[in-house]
Amino acid sequence: MSEIIDFGKSEFVHLGLGATTVPQPPHTGDVSWYVDYGERHGDDGNEGRLVSMHTFDTPWDTWEMHPTGSELVLCVRGTLTLHQEHPDGSTTTVELSDGQAVVNQPGVWHTADVADGASATALFITAGAGTEMRDR
Repeated sequence: MSEIIDFGKSEFVHLGLGATTVPQPPHTGDVSWYVDYGERHGDDGNEGRLVSMHTFDTPWDTWEMHPTGSELVLCVRGTLTLHQEHPDGSTTTVELSDGQAVVNQPGVWHTADVADGASATALFITAGAGTEMRDR
């Protein structure tokens, strides 16, 4: 029997080399979780992907950027406003609702907002090697 992976309880998976799918320990919300994740799967290099799901009820307080690969952002519930800052300095803002997705290309800084009093849930498939963050 297969083990249930409960994304609603911050149980994520790693998509790795050889078409593997590896369940991860529950996400703690702490940066050390990502450090440990990198140690577990760093050998997959730029081809590894983290599949995660997060619910937001406040705007993000940081920007992030993935330099080595793209990231799929799929809104599964609510409405999420994603802001992108491209390497050429141009910006894009897109509003995603249930079932809609956008791709953050490598090198694109991104952050997100949700409306006051609302929440949104998004699924992320991320090439996370070398991810950078900055304050918003």
